[in-house]
Amino acid sequence: MNDHAHDHDHGRGRGRGGHDHGHPPAHHDRAGRLAAWGHRLIHAVVPHSHDSRAKIDPALESSRVGLRALWISLVGLGVTALAQAAIVVVSGSVALLGDTLHNVADALTAVPLAIAFLLGRRAATRAYTYGYGRAEDLAGVIIVLVIAGSAVAAAWTAVDRLLHPTQVTHLPWVAAAGLVGFVGNELVAQYRIRVGRRIGSAALVADGLHARTDGYTSLAVLAAAGGAALGWHWADPVVGLAIAVAITFVLKDAAREVYRRLMDAVDPELVDQAETALRAVNGVQDVTAVRLRWIGHHLHAEADIVVNADLTLVTAHEIAADAEHQLTHAVPRLTTATVHTDPDSHPGRHHHTDLSRPS
Repeated sequence: MNDHAHDHDHGRGRGRGGHDHGHPPAHHDRAGRLAAWGHRLIHAVVPHSHDSRAKIDPALESSRVGLRALWISLVGLGVTALAQAAIVVVSGSVALLGDTLHNVADALTAVPLAIAFLLGRRAATRAYTYGYGRAEDLAGVIIVLVIAGSAVAAAWTAVDRLLHPTQVTHLPWVAAAGLVGFVGNELVAQYRIRVGRRIGSAALVADGLHARTDGYTSLAVLAAAGGAALGWHWADPVVGLAIAVAITFVLKDAAREVYRRLMDAVDPELVDQAETALRAVNGVQDVTAVRLRWIGHHLHAEADIVVNADLTLVTAHEIAADAEHQLTHAVPRLTTATVHTDPDSHPGRHHHTDLSRPS
């Protein structure tokens, strides 16, 4: 247990009638009791350090990391699109032109996500009491829709080319541009997915998966160029259809991740970690409920714990505060927690109805 927990345990020890084995003089014992009660009073009326800046600073830092990832990836995709556009001018390839425009449009998906990160840094208000973190989930929905649009556009273009074949010229340059598009998108995808998982942003992960689908689309240009070099005029549309199917599978994964976030789903292992941390807190007899939810790329927890019914209100409060503190350290990306204490004579929420009185 960390130093904060030891401080809490020390304060509770005297409140529960704990004895010093060294038997200090009486005036020292009285001074110790006064100090303990003073500590409790300050603890009860002064906001705890883990309730304010200690949680806000990591939240702002993760938002900065997310914004930096967006701008870096936006520049990367922009450079990729510019390189492809230069080859479009030389080759006149309609397929490459479509892929270039696709990459430009997909790079712009960073805009709603960047807006969401900026909104998420705003302080909570009386109307939005949990803050604006949910804006990331809305951005994730927009990104999923863009991925779906990419799949439809790829399939539509492929069918159109099957019906109206076109000849591709300057094939080596077109193939090189397709390779550049794949490499650029894959690098951006890996970077976005890595940062998104590190800071817990489902929307940024979905955007990374989107960039990966764009890389596959660029590979279609490469494969089409190879097929055209062999005289297979059907290669371009057939590969395009295959890529549309691949995008659909990526769409399924991204949509599932965003859906789970919208429905407040969490990894069950996080719940196990929370329950284990709470049960390890001195004074906690049982844990009757733990609820976790994502707000943006940060977690919020609510927990019900059982304590001795004979404890004073101040001592029960100290146990709850200690439990909250331990919880925020034990669960990754957990920044806020609300801990409710039940006496062991009435454990669980089903006793609340019996205790409540009609107005």
